Amino acid sequence: MDAGLLILRLLVGLLIAGHGVQKISTHLGGNGLDGGTREFRADGFRGGALTALAAGGGQIGSGLLLAAGLLTPLAATGAIGVMTVALTVKWHNGLWVQNDGYEYPLVLIGTAAALAATGPGAWSLDRALGLTPHPLWWTAPVLAAGLGSGLLARLALHRAPAA
Repeated sequence: MDAGLLILRLLVGLLIAGHGVQKISTHLGGNGLDGGTREFRADGFRGGALTALAAGGGQIGSGLLLAAGLLTPLAATGAIGVMTVALTVKWHNGLWVQNDGYEYPLVLIGTAAALAATGPGAWSLDRALGLTPHPLWWTAPVLAAGLGSGLLARLALHRAPAA
């Protein structure tokens, strides 16, 4: 079980972090901070570079924490939050990613919630620092805080469509 949790944490955590790197730099095929800013503006968000930095930083931070198995409930909350914003952007396209849908953010939200429910496993920094086990009841507040923060960010930063 611990090997499976390690693989899952590394895969999902590093993908989320890499997604954040792309938002703010030219590494990993990103278009730099200017490209991230253009992407958020094209998706209807205000704030420009600050929005791109916040989203990219949130993805990098939560992804690296998930990969390391460090502060797992907080890492899962952050990942769920940023991926909830992404899900809201893709919502109108339907579920499937082939149609630019929300499939990918939904899978990452579900994985982060599952990691909050199971904990990071024995091969984690949480375990090395004595921060485990995480009680199962933490899953509900992690989901509520993650989904709530993502929806709040969407409401606060998204411009109303022009009439």
